[in-house]
Amino acid sequence: MTTRDLDKIFNPDSVAVIGATDRKGALGRGLTANLIKTYEGEAYPVNPNRDKVFGIRTFSSVKEIPNSVALAVIATPAPTVPQIIRECGEVSIPASIIVSAGFRESSPQGEKLEEKIGKIREEYGMRILGPNSLGVMRPSRNLNATISDKISSPGGIAFISQSGALGPSILDWQAGYEIGFSSFVSVGNMLDVDFGDLIDYFGKDPETRTILMHVESIRNPKKFMSAAKGFAKTKPIILEKPGKYPESSKAISSHIGSLPGDDSLYESLFRRSGVVRVEEISDLFSCSEALAYKCLPRGPNLAIITNAGGP
Repeated sequence: MTTRDLDKIFNPDSVAVIGATDRKGALGRGLTANLIKTYEGEAYPVNPNRDKVFGIRTFSSVKEIPNSVALAVIATPAPTVPQIIRECGEVSIPASIIVSAGFRESSPQGEKLEEKIGKIREEYGMRILGPNSLGVMRPSRNLNATISDKISSPGGIAFISQSGALGPSILDWQAGYEIGFSSFVSVGNMLDVDFGDLIDYFGKDPETRTILMHVESIRNPKKFMSAAKGFAKTKPIILEKPGKYPESSKAISSHIGSLPGDDSLYESLFRRSGVVRVEEISDLFSCSEALAYKCLPRGPNLAIITNAGGP
């Protein structure tokens, strides 16, 4: 399995922020501030309607940027995104993160926009995270390509979330417990980059010791299982998936734009893949704490003492 150009998402040496703005209340404001103020590489604000953002010169399009760009982070209205992706392809930007919403998760028109983006991506061979993604963090590089003003401290846990709403809660929680992440990723609609790609990437990533996941649906089970089986024995993969009950399944499908599927099939998939499934978000937190501070056990040397004969 290839992780082609995923390093451009997590370790870029330059980023274009498309939809950059300092206007209060705008989606791109926090994203722009994060990348301009803390990122160690070059950050290029792109906005055809502004000359400067936070005192930094802006460019009207990625085609105006004089240097090569490794990653484009897009926070513009959904109808504008296909043309922006095409322009990124024309100047050989290898990877993009689409923070914008309003695609498959929202309407038939949005689904058509997403399909159009997919065709353009294939034409240029780009990698795309999203759309409808909260973004990524790579604390060791001071990369905060999200709308959150909080960045994790560096650590050995890669956290992959399909829920954008869960992301800020995770970051608030880890800050209180001083648990560091190697990366934080919000996958969004997974037009291109999916769970299998990310497991494969973090499985080989020297900064990552453990992979934690919040999963709502898996569109490519075979790819997921292939990646997970390859690394679960050397790097623990802990996963929480809601949707065991009809009510939660309906809630999931309404905001990710796909059906969560039969839970018994997921149980079988996780078991065969070697991942550990936990029942609650709080269990993920507990696992994070244990895996951040403790050495991973080696060998069958665990003894259990109990005062009960039952489970």
